[in-house]
Amino acid sequence: MASSSSSATLDLTLNGREVLAWRGMLRAHSAITKSLDAELLSEHGISLSSYEVLLHLDNAEDGRLRMSDLAQLAVLSRSGLTRLVDRLARDEMLVRESCPSDARGAFARLTPAGRERLIAARPTHLEGVRRVFLSHLTVDEQQALVEAWAKILPAASVADDGDCCGEAA
Repeated sequence: MASSSSSATLDLTLNGREVLAWRGMLRAHSAITKSLDAELLSEHGISLSSYEVLLHLDNAEDGRLRMSDLAQLAVLSRSGLTRLVDRLARDEMLVRESCPSDARGAFARLTPAGRERLIAARPTHLEGVRRVFLSHLTVDEQQALVEAWAKILPAASVADDGDCCGEAA
């Protein structure tokens, strides 16, 4: 069977620049998230993933989201989100609610204690984002990244993350 022309011309290697761009993005993401996670755990007793879940709930109407929507926003698997929501519920930062119109559906709703923890952690998180990421880039470089992410990510994903750190975009 003949291979298609697109697969026949596919280069199965990355050049040096491509490797550095790809690995740089992976390393930067890993180092930045580890640093932010460690700071939030040390200073506020919550992980970066917990902070993001609380933030998404705080931004939602009535502080409540369907679990499936929350998993997508927080970039977690459903099982990963379930474990995280269980911990946050145990710590009384959110509550689970059944969906009256769909017995299989569930919501997570932010509690006042969760909102207080989010408010307390927000300055630490924003200062960390600025220190470990933004301060290393000029305004022009930040704008170049905005434009690059818009090319890579679907427009809806970029727009949904406009308030990812607790500030208006």
